[in-house]
Amino acid sequence: MVKEYTIAQVKEHNSKKDVWILIGNDIYDVTPFLNEHPGGEEVLLEHAGKNATEAFEDVGHSTDARERMDEFKVGTLVAAERTADIPKKNTTEWSVPAPDATESSLKSWIIPVAIGLVATVAYRLYFMS
Repeated sequence: MVKEYTIAQVKEHNSKKDVWILIGNDIYDVTPFLNEHPGGEEVLLEHAGKNATEAFEDVGHSTDARERMDEFKVGTLVAAERTADIPKKNTTEWSVPAPDATESSLKSWIIPVAIGLVATVAYRLYFMS
């Protein structure tokens, strides 16, 4: 059975030695994850004892990151304090880019390199003469 907590109870866990965050309607104890968090512990400490849903969704965590969250889940909000589900956005899915995206990517670096080479040759010819 999943334990339920109030927002007031989550707020009590706001120190470096005891970090709980709320994402959606789920509560996570991320204290053991502070040193491992790719964004640094400051990000988690900033949201300690608070609702971090918007910040979490805005970053665009990978599917792997979302799956790993389960190991830190300690409970959910009591039914009276739950909010409507916030749609997940910016989930990073690794896929092969479309062919025209690759072509556009090539143009984005080949043209500046070509301009740089032409400028270098022109510079050398002008100042070496």
